[in-house]
Amino acid sequence: MKLKIRLLYKFTQIVLLFCYGIIIAGIVFPLLNVLCSLNVAKKSRDVLKVHWLRRFSRILNLSITQSGALPEQGTLLVSNHISWLDIVVIGQFLPAYFVAKSDILSWPIIGFLSRQAGTIFIRRGDKKQIKIISETIIWALKQQGNVIAFPEGTTTHGDEVLGFHASLFQPALLAKANIQPIAIEYLGGSKQQAPFVGDDEFIPHLLRMLSLEKIEVEVSFLPLIKPVGKDRQRLSAEAREMISDVISKPDVITALQSVQA
Repeated sequence: MKLKIRLLYKFTQIVLLFCYGIIIAGIVFPLLNVLCSLNVAKKSRDVLKVHWLRRFSRILNLSITQSGALPEQGTLLVSNHISWLDIVVIGQFLPAYFVAKSDILSWPIIGFLSRQAGTIFIRRGDKKQIKIISETIIWALKQQGNVIAFPEGTTTHGDEVLGFHASLFQPALLAKANIQPIAIEYLGGSKQQAPFVGDDEFIPHLLRMLSLEKIEVEVSFLPLIKPVGKDRQRLSAEAREMISDVISKPDVITALQSVQA
């Protein structure tokens, strides 16, 4: 009975949050674009996006342990990928453009909100789109915007880091932008529940997350990687290795942070 009451309460909050998001994305964002300068409109949208994600986090009762320094603007952040929750976890720390699969566009409400928030969508198997995506990411980085990507290209159960798609690192090279790896780990009871893999669908998975008393997660912002003198394959391998080391050996976080200091 207690579980049902908690689920109903949280679900009601989520519905209200999504309605709030539709108002922001469908009405407030367009008004900002019309009434404000480009710079002021962007800053206002960024504040609203981070605020919305933080409210989402509170409803889910995300218990986040964060380590490492956040980057300056104009950084390409790359993370291992376990769930759609990763976007809520990372996005509440800093404004950014997310790079995501176009599949999200078909998700109820989330697809609309993601598009209005400036998400950069990638269509599977569309090689012709790679150049357009690359140019969009370069533009965002040169405009001092942060871009967050998941180079594995799919989600995992969180116990390994798959190979990275090196093409996602090319825009950072061309924009001369730093790269910051991020390691995400779900802990406790959420370790088995949080992964969004295989045939999982958004609504059933969301309900499972809402039924949890809390979702424990560690997010580690690792030392910056400078692109000077490196190609995209080396950058990709270096970022993956840093994340993989943290996932397999948690104590490595402390060592990496001491090196950065």
